[in-house]
Amino acid sequence: DHVGFAERLRRERRVPVRVHELDAALARRPGTPNLDERKLRPFALRFIAFALTHGMVRTTPILEVATFGDGATLDVPGAPRVIHVPGHSEGSAVLHVPARDVAFIGDAFATLNVLSGDRGPRLSPFNADIRRAYESLARLDRLEARVALPGHGEPWTGGIAEALRLVRERGVR
Repeated sequence: DHVGFAERLRRERRVPVRVHELDAALARRPGTPNLDERKLRPFALRFIAFALTHGMVRTTPILEVATFGDGATLDVPGAPRVIHVPGHSEGSAVLHVPARDVAFIGDAFATLNVLSGDRGPRLSPFNADIRRAYESLARLDRLEARVALPGHGEPWTGGIAEALRLVRERGVR
């Protein structure tokens, strides 16, 4: 769901853009992000100011999008395996690279709440369906990776199991 400058990279550098098949329409026609009915806190003002001054609210459709589905192994270095974790968006996915003991978790969970400034594993404040995002964590229960690389916040090096425990402890807020 983060299309940012993907079209520019695709067009100018010929970098292919790949997304989960259920997010392809979103990549081709990005819309307004879901704020998930969270109250804005003072920390959020800095984030909003940054977003406005760095073009984060402007979106450019991606003209060519390749798709993948749940369970696919991507033909890129590391051969990541796709784990579909809907909730943040319909096509949210985790990319697991077992050979490197790492998972690119995107927005399945974050280690920084960009609205409150709270740190540590937690659900993102931005979800299309927060209950579904929480339920999708079960798809990661058997995932073995020491490092989690979230879309927001610092890398988590305490293992996926511990991160999931902390996310569940914090619950849906």
